[in-house]
Amino acid sequence: MTRRQNTGPTQDERPSDPAPWRRHLPALSAAAAGIRQASDDWDAVSDSFCDEEGWPLDEKGYADGKVKRDAEAWKHAEVFLDHGPEVLAGLRSAASGPDYVQGPISDDLRRLRGIDTVLERAKQLRHEWDQVMVLMEASQPGSLQLYQQQAEEHRNAEGRRYADELSYQGPALVRAAEYLADSVGPRQSTQNARTRAALNRTTPDAPGLPPVPPAVPSTASPPAPGRSR
Repeated sequence: MTRRQNTGPTQDERPSDPAPWRRHLPALSAAAAGIRQASDDWDAVSDSFCDEEGWPLDEKGYADGKVKRDAEAWKHAEVFLDHGPEVLAGLRSAASGPDYVQGPISDDLRRLRGIDTVLERAKQLRHEWDQVMVLMEASQPGSLQLYQQQAEEHRNAEGRRYADELSYQGPALVRAAEYLADSVGPRQSTQNARTRAALNRTTPDAPGLPPVPPAVPSTASPPAPGRSR
């Protein structure tokens, strides 16, 4: 009979990641870099469309360049809407008070102030866009494409302000989340050890159970000795 080779624990048997929100971090990191890249690419060529005083010489080329930048930035901002909330929730559940005051991620945690507002407003903008698309479904095919393009450009232009904020806050979110994800396991182990030690101090005989009270001697009077016959 062929001996079954031990291939290690199966996926169900392996210990689960104590920080499941870690899987979103590569997408967020790439999105933040993508927003910055879109802005840098436009800054590198924008002056070529303008005269020495900054007025556009090629208005169409200038406008098209901004439209392209805004579309690229919004595409990456939507990644934060899809992945950011779970990471924020996990980060806040793992962070402790001292993390906000001092330590390697205190500056990054301070940079995240206001990120909830940015994400909420960007989410509202996407919701409004979805509603506009539903209303446009009744339009004629020719006009639908024109209106859709105009609405999309407006959404992207409005969304760029949120994308700019996320390009600054996104890297801080990723750094802080990576640090806390790596420390979740050790922190949980330390907390569990402290809990066990506290239980052992309070209930040394049977951890987790209240101590058995000592027997109370009876206060009843002993029976009188009987008479001998």
